[in-house]
Amino acid sequence: MKNFFLQFFTWWNGQTLGTRFFTWRKGERVGEDANGNLYYQSADDRRWVIYNGDAEASSIPPGWHGWIHHRTDTPPSREDYVMREWEMEHCENLTGTPNAYRPKGSISSQEKRPQVTGDYEAWSP
Repeated sequence: MKNFFLQFFTWWNGQTLGTRFFTWRKGERVGEDANGNLYYQSADDRRWVIYNGDAEASSIPPGWHGWIHHRTDTPPSREDYVMREWEMEHCENLTGTPNAYRPKGSISSQEKRPQVTGDYEAWSP
């Protein structure tokens, strides 16, 4: 019952009832990524994702990102997608979370900015 209310009243929690109905009627499941996100395609080449949890676009891995944005016609589930040696493991955008990057000297960080050679001098009128 909780899941029904979440789908009825929120759009950021997985899928809405409208998306569930559209997926049931027109969607063909294409695959699933390591995060549990499900990918669908319709006969007229519409592509969409049903997120596992919060609707966060940065949780889509690079291979699926290319497919969902029509940069490739073959989804990673139908090919042997292998990361290249120079590619990094995918991580979602952490901006706005407690795990966000905060460099030394930023107002969010407790650490002082390190001195550098040729450091600036504050202007005083």
